[in-house]
Amino acid sequence: MHKIFEIITEIIGWIQIVLSPTLLGIGFGFGIYYYFPNQNGMIFGIIIAIIGFIIGLIWATKKFKTTGTIHFLSRINATPELDNVEKTDNRKTESGKNKNSH
Repeated sequence: MHKIFEIITEIIGWIQIVLSPTLLGIGFGFGIYYYFPNQNGMIFGIIIAIIGFIIGLIWATKKFKTTGTIHFLSRINATPELDNVEKTDNRKTESGKNKNSH
């Protein structure tokens, strides 16, 4: 049962990684079609969207096979710079010094 949940979360992470470059490719494709609203613009926009999808597939599969998609996503979402700022603010308020008092 534990292994099933792990596989499901890895698949969800894989889909999230695929969607990122795919959505970027679709956005750029729409932008190209917006500036060139003819058949050539549509073809080039679709090609850009497909390239984004292929890059997403390759990237997600590589991460799935190596470190794991959830590990990769958790490393991206981690913000150690902001964690240090939060600890500094907590130390100031815990020591009795209010940020608003002068």
